[in-house]
Amino acid sequence: MSKPNILIADDEPAVLNAIYRDLNPRYAKEYKIVRADSGATALTATQTLQQRGESVALFLVDQRMPQMSGTDFLQRARDVFPEAKKVLLTAYADTEAAIQSINQVGLDYYLLKPWDPPEERLYPVLDDLLAEWRASAAPAREGIRLAGTLWSQACHEAKEFLARYQAPYQFLDIEKDARARALVETALNGVIKIPVVFFPDGTLLVEPTIRALAEKVGLKTQPAQQVYDLAIVGSGPAGLAAAVYASSEGLGTIVIERESPGGQAGSSPKIENYLGFPSGLSGLDLTRRALTQAQRFGTEFLATRQVCQLRVQDPYRVLVLDDDTQVIAKAVLITTGASFHILDLAGAAELTGKGVYYGAAYTEAMFFKGQDVFVVGGANSAAQNALFLARYCRKVMLLVRSELSTSQYLTDALYATPNIEVRIGTELVSLHGVAKLEGVTVRARKTGVTEFLPGAALFVFIGQRPRSDFAQDLLRRGPKGHLLTGPALRDENGKLPPEWKLKREPMLLETNVPGVFAAGDVRQGARNRVAAAAGEGSTAISMVHEYLSTL
Repeated sequence: MSKPNILIADDEPAVLNAIYRDLNPRYAKEYKIVRADSGATALTATQTLQQRGESVALFLVDQRMPQMSGTDFLQRARDVFPEAKKVLLTAYADTEAAIQSINQVGLDYYLLKPWDPPEERLYPVLDDLLAEWRASAAPAREGIRLAGTLWSQACHEAKEFLARYQAPYQFLDIEKDARARALVETALNGVIKIPVVFFPDGTLLVEPTIRALAEKVGLKTQPAQQVYDLAIVGSGPAGLAAAVYASSEGLGTIVIERESPGGQAGSSPKIENYLGFPSGLSGLDLTRRALTQAQRFGTEFLATRQVCQLRVQDPYRVLVLDDDTQVIAKAVLITTGASFHILDLAGAAELTGKGVYYGAAYTEAMFFKGQDVFVVGGANSAAQNALFLARYCRKVMLLVRSELSTSQYLTDALYATPNIEVRIGTELVSLHGVAKLEGVTVRARKTGVTEFLPGAALFVFIGQRPRSDFAQDLLRRGPKGHLLTGPALRDENGKLPPEWKLKREPMLLETNVPGVFAAGDVRQGARNRVAAAAGEGSTAISMVHEYLSTL
């Protein structure tokens, strides 16, 4: 944790140096001492410390500074750091001004110049004030701070991105926190724009794109090499497992991710049936471990980059990114997984991020503490997130259109949790709310009876849409868009596609283009389980080796 600050200000260099000389040996171990040669300079320094997320324990400023007196400065600084102790340096003739300052700014003490000897006339006063500050002040929050509102889609996307990439951040709600609003207004000269992301180095981003946010937190967005042995598209469990095995076995590997790592599994609050973790682990924790492991072996990750096209340029496979950058590899593994279906209801698009969320319970749950929420879906993801939401929310209503298809341990947990209500055979009819979600109308499928249910948030976990559109002109797909591999490439007559010219059979996870493989939920016939996806990803690497040996 960074040290709190003591800010000293005086326009006379000799006096400023004397203050610093006396304070440094006494307080430098526990506090950073910041010097300012005018009230204006001190105010700028105060605002900079605020933007960095640092704290100020004490202001020690001279009264007789031109343009901005000590009292004027303290009055403005109090709005930025209201808990900081305030001490005024005065000459004997300024005692009246100091007394007035007590009433105007809540001055804690005033010191007459000179203060020699400091052991008797300076340190005892400051020691008491600093002890009082430490006893009541909240600890400074280090790291990134994201200021915005709960009902902003842009804020939701930024929070989700930072959480998935394990970038610690604090969310500041400018609708509920006057200090957060003042922070934004100060930084933007009275203008309100959201989100505003404040970084520890004092810089900020206003309404940033996810790409800009990625670059600022140090993620790579451009490939570092000309040619790779293997390019992996997608970083869910299949892609991350493949990256670990490929890199550990010496293959030059790059992973390209358009959103954030972990896939659907990354949004799971708790995975309890993953081998080796008897107490379970969160999707974020699994993602963090896998990312760290792959990077340790040398995997290169590109963040926020979307693959728009796949081309064959023998002996290479070329991936064209969203800015026409090309990633050239000898082999490609597609592990883009699947995404949840978007609600086809009036108002769903407008309420997305304003109470309607897709797979985001982990990042949003705490903001709906004590409120009623809905979860839509009947598979494991819906159940896991409903159980997580139940820790925070007053009531969680799980809306299941037909029947539950969850693992037994999740089914048991759902019915054993008192603040979860499972509604089987219930479908959504409409959403209510303009600025934010206020409730839903549902219909019982057996009786046709409709009912309005008030609630603050709706978390959607329905359907599977394989993310394979970028390769639709080159790769064979099933009726729902899943990539066909291995035996699934044969038609009803048992024949392989005409574009397959090799004498050998396509390998189990190989598509109709030699050297292009698929694993995980994007592949036809895959099982929608985390362990199954990770297994396919690691298995694919043995096939990649076999293919590369033929080049």
